[in-house]
Amino acid sequence: MSDTEQSTPARAVTGMVEHVLDLAAGWTAWDGTPVRADDRVHTPHKAIRRVTDHLIDHLAELEARLAGEEPQPDHWHASAATTPADLAPFTAADLDEARSRLTRLARIWAVRLAALTGEQLDDSPGAGWSFRELAHHVADSTYYADAVGDLS
Repeated sequence: MSDTEQSTPARAVTGMVEHVLDLAAGWTAWDGTPVRADDRVHTPHKAIRRVTDHLIDHLAELEARLAGEEPQPDHWHASAATTPADLAPFTAADLDEARSRLTRLARIWAVRLAALTGEQLDDSPGAGWSFRELAHHVADSTYYADAVGDLS
């Protein structure tokens, strides 16, 4: 069993954010050359955007399902799109903003997941992954940061 599978759902999400921010700490040294991984182009800003979007998208899904509603479909362009903003230099101010944004999102996830019973985590309302599976899926967002890598 992997560390992610053994961790609580909340710890899986907070651990992912910690990992992303650990890597992001070195991204102020990025030389502006996009990194190719698989069939995509990755940059520091794009990695932060994708992790943030993934956290928001699936949190919205979780909350809608708990409320007995259909989740609103997302319309993200995902990692296939690289925007002009994705190509901007990644500054110390960008790192500080990413820390604030992702730490808060991870805390929202952790508080929400901790409030759910084991039954709710494993036998979640609505269609889709259980909330436990959803948290571990979100934890796979490390992919975006790992694609950029350690630039320190």
